[in-house]
Amino acid sequence: MNEVKQIVDDIKNGNLKPIYFLMGEEPYYIDKISDYIEENILDESEKGFNQVVMYGRDVSIDEIVSAAKRFPMMAEHQVIIVKEAQDLSRTIDKIDTYAENPQPSTILVFNYKYKKLDKRKKAYKAIAKKGLIFESKKLYENQVGDWIRRVLSGKKFNIEPKAAQMLVEFLGTDLSKISNELNKLTSVLPKETIINPSHIEENIGISKDFNNFELRKAVGGKDVVKANRIINYFAQNPKNNPLVMTISLLNSFFTQLLSYHGLKDKSKASVARALGVNPYFVDDYVSAARNYPMRKVSQIIGLLRDADVKSKGVGANQSNEDILKELIFRILH
Repeated sequence: MNEVKQIVDDIKNGNLKPIYFLMGEEPYYIDKISDYIEENILDESEKGFNQVVMYGRDVSIDEIVSAAKRFPMMAEHQVIIVKEAQDLSRTIDKIDTYAENPQPSTILVFNYKYKKLDKRKKAYKAIAKKGLIFESKKLYENQVGDWIRRVLSGKKFNIEPKAAQMLVEFLGTDLSKISNELNKLTSVLPKETIINPSHIEENIGISKDFNNFELRKAVGGKDVVKANRIINYFAQNPKNNPLVMTISLLNSFFTQLLSYHGLKDKSKASVARALGVNPYFVDDYVSAARNYPMRKVSQIIGLLRDADVKSKGVGANQSNEDILKELIFRILH
């Protein structure tokens, strides 16, 4: 986020680059920077003649370069934005000649999602020298909760750890999806609100009592009744609770629990750092470690792998509901 803020601040201050090559696995920041350029470099009166949006599937590098070499009309700059530029991946290296001597009055933006330029190639080196290359990296799951807190803090909101975890478990690491849901929350709640699980349930539709976070907690605490209530709820709402996701999250939990057993320093701060979790959740691992010794955890990871294979239709004629029920029974007993 700091790098994105610096890029935006430079643009605000008039420190413009002739080429912005925005690439990487996480499209959220690529769109944020590109949208900011599209909305803010030119006045509305200048955009009609001097701002062009192209799409990678519809144009060639030669056409982009030809447009970039034109001079602006009654404006200091022209802006050319190439969206879905990854569709030009086979020919993108041909931009090297233009990148070595770009038109100073043109701001050329490439949105190169899910891919990266080869740093060894001439095109990368030329753009890096004369323009700006930004790589938008995918966040790991254990980083998304902090990202949510930072975004909400900037909007004068806060969020409880459990509520943040519910969003991560339901929406994954897709920052665009999460951002959309956060916008919904912040549009209906007053500023300074501390967002809690009830807010998530009421405004987004994720159950605060029947979700993967609560299932993981119930399994870790060997709460048989609660675990069975949750998996019965999952069986009645399979679209919102896909088995593959449940297995993945349980596997992550028990893999972390295995790491916990191997830690020498089991202080809360040390465990949180080692497992990559919020200190708020450390007690869940402490409790689960009492219920599941290292040997049992290793067996459970094996059970989860078997269930994952079955859930994908390999060597099993069970329904997803039966696979989950059998898995939870074998974990708890």
